[in-house]
Formats: sequence, C-alpha cells, structure tokens
Amino acid sequence: MDAATVIRTAAIGDLDAMVDVHTQARTAYYRAGGLADAEFADPAEHAQRIAGWRQAIGGGRHLTLCAVRGERVVGVLSMGTPNEGVCELYQIHVRPGSWGLGIGGRLHAAYVAALRDAGAPYGRLRVWERNARARAFYARHGWRADGQRAPGPGGTEYLGMRLAAG
Repeated sequence: MDAATVIRTAAIGDLDAMVDVHTQARTAYYRAGGLADAEFADPAEHAQRIAGWRQAIGGGRHLTLCAVRGERVVGVLSMGTPNEGVCELYQIHVRPGSWGLGIGGRLHAAYVAALRDAGAPYGRLRVWERNARARAFYARHGWRADGQRAPGPGGTEYLGMRLAAG
C-alpha cells in the first residue's frame, strides 16, 4: 500500500496535470499495443482530452479523482453517476513512472466504494483489446468480459467488462 499517495476529488487546478497523466499513460499503452504514434498522437485528440477532463471535473454527472504523491498528480479516475443501476468506469490512468506503486489499485478501490455507496449492482467499462496491462489489472480486480465490443483504434476493438458490486 502506498501511504504517500492521497486520493482526492479533482479540481480545475488539476486539469493540466490530469491531461498530462492521461496522455503519458495512453501513449505507453498504445505503443505497447503496436500502434504507430501517428495513429494516436493527433493534436485534435489532445484538445478533446482537455475538454473532456474539464467537463468531467466541472460536471455533476462524473466523479473525478486524482491520486497525488507529494505535489504531483500521478493518477486519475473518471466514473459516471449511477444510471439504471450501472456505474460506468470511464478511465483510470497512472503516470507510467508510477506504475507498480499500487496507485491504480487505490483508484479502483475508490471506484468500488462509490459503486457500493450508490447501491449500483454492477459496474461497466470498456478496455482496449491490446492493452494487456489494463486487461490483467481489471481481471485481478474481479472484472469479467461481458461480450460487448466497440470499434477502437488501428482496426482493433474495445472490449466490455463488468464487475459485480457485491
């Protein structure tokens, strides 16, 4: 357990650091999955990440958390509010230099606590099929494939997963 890291609600002042964590993590897993930088390093996508995190921080339809170690944001999480008994986990990202410190697990535990507090029977997410690290992480935490698929980058797919809250 990493006691030096604090999990807290994200604030608008965290925006740049959150986008940086997301960008670094995304770059690492897309490269590991065999995508060329040109397939995911579009400046327009970067602008969309900024807009998306800004909306998540300021919107009432998301719970957005930061993992902070010292003064540095090292992880981020975004989840939706319960909708018809389901809480969507939109994303967990940890800065690659902070992998292996338990930060992702602590963010995930915060998600599970929010899921239970909301009384939602299960959570749902999509993970890129070539992101072996994330797929293994979610499997270790009890997530199971639900058969859903959606188009992803590089002619690949996102796979749906489900977690029972109980």
